[in-house]
Amino acid sequence: MIQPSPSPEMPRIAVRGAGKRYGELQVFRDVDLSVGQREIVALVGPSGCGKTTFLRCLDGLIPMSEGEILIDGKPVKGPLPRTAMVFQHFGLFPWKTVRGNVAYGLDLAGASKAEIRERVPRFIHLVGLAGFEDAYPYQLSGGMQQRCGLARALAVEPDLLLMDEPFAAVDAQTRITLQEELNTIAQATGKTILFVTHNVEEAVFLGDRCCVLSRRPGRVKTLVPVDIPRARRTWTLFTSAPAFSRIKDHVLRLVREEV
Repeated sequence: MIQPSPSPEMPRIAVRGAGKRYGELQVFRDVDLSVGQREIVALVGPSGCGKTTFLRCLDGLIPMSEGEILIDGKPVKGPLPRTAMVFQHFGLFPWKTVRGNVAYGLDLAGASKAEIRERVPRFIHLVGLAGFEDAYPYQLSGGMQQRCGLARALAVEPDLLLMDEPFAAVDAQTRITLQEELNTIAQATGKTILFVTHNVEEAVFLGDRCCVLSRRPGRVKTLVPVDIPRARRTWTLFTSAPAFSRIKDHVLRLVREEV
């Protein structure tokens, strides 16, 4: 049975009173957040405030202790077929080539061989890895490995992309390149993206809004709009704009208040 597409007015993500604890340790509590269709929200806050745990709850990998998460109006009770997650440490299979790693999620989802043959080259090309289809992870740079992980997530064509500091392990120049490419991909594919980062510049560059969490137990302290069109964002031009400095300084000040 084909499920109807969510209405344009329906948020992709709706979080109400969400909390997670492990015994006596309350990681986050009373989190309310709404993320719209095609929106990129960057999640920032001090270490230990529950950003990664919250992302894993959104993905259905771990259950919440209280509250609810709705994706396209449906409660999250486990991993969702139209949601993909990109982790910080690549998560590639060392015994698989780029082609095999990108195909993995499709194969797991039961895609046909014809569908895999059609999709995999398209997403390898999209992330700039054409020509490296038969390379193994050990033959790739850190940035190329992260591109491969991103291609694997995009190949299943998720509506929602969850990213947990995916560029933290690469060098500064590669990080900028990957940020620009993610911005381009987001415009081309229309994905909703929730992006966890400790880097405030990255949050402002990529996000339509920055969600600032308080110290543990994490709560939504404030949501800061990034009121510059996403299509204008190349690193050199965007980061030299007065608006970028104003927003970055504001977000940084909010985060530092919680440290």
